Amino acid sequence: MQKTVSIVIPAFNEAENLPALLAQVHEAFAALLDCSYECIVVNDASTDDTDRILRELACAYPALRYVRMTRNSGQSAALLAGLRRSVGDYIITLDADLQNDPHDIPILVTALEHADCVCGYRATRQDTAFKRLTSFLGNRVRRWIVDDGVRDAGCGIKGFRRSCLEHIVPFHGVHRFFAAMARNGGLTVVEVPVNHRPRIHGTSKYGFLNRVFWVLYDFFGVAWLRKRYLIPVCEEEILHQPVGGATNGAGAAPSGAPAETGERSHE
Repeated sequence: MQKTVSIVIPAFNEAENLPALLAQVHEAFAALLDCSYECIVVNDASTDDTDRILRELACAYPALRYVRMTRNSGQSAALLAGLRRSVGDYIITLDADLQNDPHDIPILVTALEHADCVCGYRATRQDTAFKRLTSFLGNRVRRWIVDDGVRDAGCGIKGFRRSCLEHIVPFHGVHRFFAAMARNGGLTVVEVPVNHRPRIHGTSKYGFLNRVFWVLYDFFGVAWLRKRYLIPVCEEEILHQPVGGATNGAGAAPSGAPAETGERSHE
């Protein structure tokens, strides 16, 4: 049975990267003959030519859908807006800066055949020494506090089955904790190595404050949520049967109930 894959890409001032990104997403699905796809790009109130570029690209790529945020709301909000509009059986998230390689999409789709959530990890980081150091320390601290078992939460390329969506709690920064949300729901999480490329156009949207203070703040919040997360479980559903043996929808007496004879006893 053919699967539908939704690619969700948040974008803020990434106009120069979008043409190559969409071309590479299209190339990736040329190799996935048993999958159809949609690509949802969420423009997070960019101030560059992102909106114009997306309008032009929509004419070239029928699978492209784009959403425009009315105000800049951040990566998590943009991702959640795209997830709400997705229709795919599988969902893949990508960063718009071309550092994630869309040609890794088939690897994630294959992994999702056997797991509920798959997280890419950057086997060879193409970043500055400062970014690599803060990422290394942040991942170590996160695994210790949150215990999500993921080695590279900052990697933007992730995939999950649609069943994961019901376990995602919306908050600023949740894009780093999709694996933790999936584990909260008792779902399976696996990791796969992915390619990582240097940024060619544009600049990073995260500074020191984003990478340290707020991330650390989120760690403790998600750790609390993991301990307090509740999944209602229905052990057994008991159907009330009226005294006297009411019939079911087909007109037959319920199993184990005496059949109606058409006669009533007299008191």
